[in-house]
Amino acid sequence: MLGVGAVIFKDDKVLLIERGKEPLKGWWTLPGGLVETGERLECAVRREVMEETGLEVKPVVAVAIFERIMPDVEGRTEFHYVIVDYLCECTGGTLGAASDVAAAKWVPLDRLNTVKMAPGTPPVIEKGRLMLAGIKG
Repeated sequence: MLGVGAVIFKDDKVLLIERGKEPLKGWWTLPGGLVETGERLECAVRREVMEETGLEVKPVVAVAIFERIMPDVEGRTEFHYVIVDYLCECTGGTLGAASDVAAAKWVPLDRLNTVKMAPGTPPVIEKGRLMLAGIKG
């Protein structure tokens, strides 16, 4: 399944959402979700961020292509996602958990180890941080 994610920074914080449904219910990750048939990736990331957080974003650049393969209890592949994560600029809206999200918050970069983060998320955040520094640089 094809998905998108958004790496969004504000000062020295990154936006994370707590998943409210399986897979990864209770884990913190980047906002995002599945691409609808016929939907362009950048449109999908704008829609998903709005649906999950109430924020309007502008995708700037693709940060990473991430593959998440998750087995079921018997070890067979239950979920296989290919996720294109975008560095995004917040352009409006009001932050709030919506859709299938249990919570949404700005997490200080030096406190990322205090949340139960989905595997693979921290390296994408770091890559996004480095890309943003290069863009601003």
